[in-house]
Amino acid sequence: MLTIKGLRKAYGDLLAVDSLDLSLREGEIFGFLGPNGAGKTTTIAMIAGLMEQDAGEIRLGDAGAPTDPQTRLQLGYVPQELALYGPLTARENLQFFAKMLGLKNRTLKQAVDEALQLAELTDRANDRVDTFSGGMKRRLNLAVAMLHRPRLLLLDEPTVGVDPQSRNALLQGILALRERGHTIIYTTHYMEEAQKICDRIGIMDHGRLLSVGTVKELIHAHGGEYEILLQNEEGDHCIRDINPLHALQSLDFHPENDLLSIKPPDLEQVFLNLTGRTLRD
Repeated sequence: MLTIKGLRKAYGDLLAVDSLDLSLREGEIFGFLGPNGAGKTTTIAMIAGLMEQDAGEIRLGDAGAPTDPQTRLQLGYVPQELALYGPLTARENLQFFAKMLGLKNRTLKQAVDEALQLAELTDRANDRVDTFSGGMKRRLNLAVAMLHRPRLLLLDEPTVGVDPQSRNALLQGILALRERGHTIIYTTHYMEEAQKICDRIGIMDHGRLLSVGTVKELIHAHGGEYEILLQNEEGDHCIRDINPLHALQSLDFHPENDLLSIKPPDLEQVFLNLTGRTLRD
């Protein structure tokens, strides 16, 4: 439902997005992972129609390019920074954005009521947003993007700075949106989030898409070695091997006295193997 071909964006001599190709299926959650400066947010901004690409094509199904106002009405965008008005109540924020989207009368009221339910803020609808916790604001920010029931929802690190309970509520809400048929692009630095909710993941660095696949496919292709730890009277013995069965055969393991643990490669290992271990600032 989303097709990107040869997408390119430069800021002077810095090539932020370099010849990116990507296709999304209807109703999937696609995760974008990458270090700071990898090009994720720039890519999201171009898909949202907020920034014009230097080259390449973005098409949302048969609707056309996101630079077209009618196509943009099929998009919902949740930026990293909260886009809310603190002095207004939750309901007033939703009413304002609904009017900006062209909703009126009964349709507007229904959309606002549904958005409050989605954010689990119906009981706080008439409270000022600047009295809300970080998690409540994040949930309301997501609800704003869903007012017009967009086909494609763009979420740029929507769980930054929230507590575990709020993060879990947001993730459950996002999964519920997928069940309703929405297609979602999700950028995050939290590997466990991506592994939990994403149908496919793309790992990006230096403006290029390095690899795309399911978590299982990425681990199989780029995960590397298993970690086998044997603990016995002689101490701890750690072996790393791409074939854990081969490693086990080389160990003098006595199950009645020894402890054995096997840690398979995970998405974080894939990420580090593809993007490197050098600290990014």
